[in-house]
Amino acid sequence: MIYITGDTHGDFRRIEAFCSRVQTKRDDILIILGDAGINYSGPRYDRLRKKFLESLPVTIFAIHGNHEQRPYTIDSYKEKMWKNGVVYYEEEFPHILFARDGEIFDLNGLRTIVIGGAYSIDKEFRIAYGYGWWEDEQPSDEIKEYVERQLAAAGWETDVVLSHTVPLKYEPVEVFLEGVDQSKVDKSTEIWLNRIEDRLTYRKWYCGHYHTTKKIDRLELLFENVEEFMRG
Repeated sequence: MIYITGDTHGDFRRIEAFCSRVQTKRDDILIILGDAGINYSGPRYDRLRKKFLESLPVTIFAIHGNHEQRPYTIDSYKEKMWKNGVVYYEEEFPHILFARDGEIFDLNGLRTIVIGGAYSIDKEFRIAYGYGWWEDEQPSDEIKEYVERQLAAAGWETDVVLSHTVPLKYEPVEVFLEGVDQSKVDKSTEIWLNRIEDRLTYRKWYCGHYHTTKKIDRLELLFENVEEFMRG
């Protein structure tokens, strides 16, 4: 079975509870829609989280958020093919996989493209207090070009999109934090996703980032809920 959930930020208690309740097995897959919180706090603390997550009877498939370091910038990560796409993994934690942006995976027989990254509204706070922040949190021009080449090769048609943030038109403005000047928020990723969404033929779009649960047409935002992934 394949399941899907929103941001976890290093707190995996709900995943542990879910695995226990559903009686998952190692070949079951749980998708985390970014900000898993696994590559955020430095090797010492991250390793403790990874050891706990690896101990659970499930395979984690995470996309890139904006509160974590990109795996390919960490020496311990390697690449391999998985479900027809490239993932990053560590030999010590073989059941924690990170998707390469722009890869099209075969999940439940569905063509599923991954588009991670977003802007951090807490960027200045994290820098000031020495918390993790990475300049490449949003997709680069190279990543965007790769995503668009992949979609063009697929005839601009796919079954499912997994992204961290949303196309601009679907922003859940009702949950925006008070006191944040939205005119100063870099929304270039959301604007780009808007153009992707306008052009793309798809069946379902899943995303996280906003810490809310909401369905808008074919797009669904997830946070603490764990759902069964769409079936083919």
